[in-house]
Amino acid sequence: MTGPTRVGVVGAGYVGLTTAACLAHLGHRVICADVDVEKVAGLSRGEVPIREEGLAPLVAEGLAAGRLSFALGAAGAAAADIVFLCVPSPQGDDGHADLSAVREVAAEVGPVLRAGATVVNKSTLPVGSTRLVGRLLAEAGAAPRRFTVVCNPEFLREGSAVRDFLRPHRIVVGCDTPGRAEPVVELYRDVPAPVLVLGCASAEMVKYAANAFLATKVSFVNEVAALCEAVGADVRDVAGGIGLDPRIGPEFLRPGPGYGGSCLPKDVAALLATAQMVGCDLGVLRAVAETNTRQRDRIVAKIRRAAGGRLTGASVAVWGLTFKAGTDDLRDSPALAVVARLLAEGATVRAYDPAAPVGAGRSIAGLPAATTVTMTDPYSACTGADVLAILTDWEEFRWVDFGRVRALLGRPALVDARNLLDPAALAGFRYEGVGRPRAAEGAESPRRLLEAAS
Repeated sequence: MTGPTRVGVVGAGYVGLTTAACLAHLGHRVICADVDVEKVAGLSRGEVPIREEGLAPLVAEGLAAGRLSFALGAAGAAAADIVFLCVPSPQGDDGHADLSAVREVAAEVGPVLRAGATVVNKSTLPVGSTRLVGRLLAEAGAAPRRFTVVCNPEFLREGSAVRDFLRPHRIVVGCDTPGRAEPVVELYRDVPAPVLVLGCASAEMVKYAANAFLATKVSFVNEVAALCEAVGADVRDVAGGIGLDPRIGPEFLRPGPGYGGSCLPKDVAALLATAQMVGCDLGVLRAVAETNTRQRDRIVAKIRRAAGGRLTGASVAVWGLTFKAGTDDLRDSPALAVVARLLAEGATVRAYDPAAPVGAGRSIAGLPAATTVTMTDPYSACTGADVLAILTDWEEFRWVDFGRVRALLGRPALVDARNLLDPAALAGFRYEGVGRPRAAEGAESPRRLLEAAS
């Protein structure tokens, strides 16, 4: 295959829009389709609705060059050489991925799929889904043996999705028919990364196993952090020491309120559900999920203690609601999980996040509007609060005037659930991080250990 390829992308969310913009940047002609009328109209004008570094310039570049366009409805992207399916696969009540969006798209794309097309399953779906998509397309009217379905899992991190697409660690393509993966491999010919062509089941499993391992690292370091607090160690030093081992690495060894977002929780749950379905016990991964839930309870316990021992009637200032800094994504945010627990114990929460909706009485991601108020700046959230909790590590939180913050708080208590701040620079605060020794207890812990050992 030479020259630009005609590519259709179904879905204009984080994965779909990044895929479309980046493939257009690589020189291909891309039509990105979505069911949201306002989103399609806005994107056609170059208005990017999600916060993602570098994405808006790529969309503008693709539109200006005529290599990127947007269409309403999945059928608008079907008349292409290669069609990417980038549709939502949320977690169902039973832990399995919800495939309803995939079924709807297949029913729309199947009748208009051109002969010889390659359909790429980009969405994160359970092992076996690539074959399922093929069957759904055939049932919808796609001519048998005249199309190929392959798997090309995404490994994009929100906040760095463009960089991850154009400079990935690896490209994985799954195809059960030798040679049929070549058109998709060719799309990435100018991307400097190793390409792995695997069977469909193996390619699908790579995605789930990778995210499960990253979730394991997060839960592991949070367990280590709890032990560090008990023995007077500092988890920052411990994580730094073990992260220098090339067999371990430093990534995902930062303690906090647990993993969250649109991928790790869903993929861990889906992998556990798949294992249960085939009678395989994933004890380690089950413990990872349980630890993640406990970690949020640990953060709440820190806030409760800092507020004076009880949360009923307490006022809590919260900085950070998104699941990570640099994104406006609230899906499965650990910060929101902590806030929900605070509200359940009777606290009132005033929150600030640079990327979250603002306004008194605004309901955030299903939280009760009557007890959660989002503020326009970090200072207004602190007025009269019994404790300040930092739940998302936005860089701007490092540079606020903490003298002013201390004067606004009802009591100078600060719980840093992300270890974002330097306690030495917070004179006058009762500071508590995660996995860092508390002044009153840390000095005595090693002595207690020695006494117990003797």
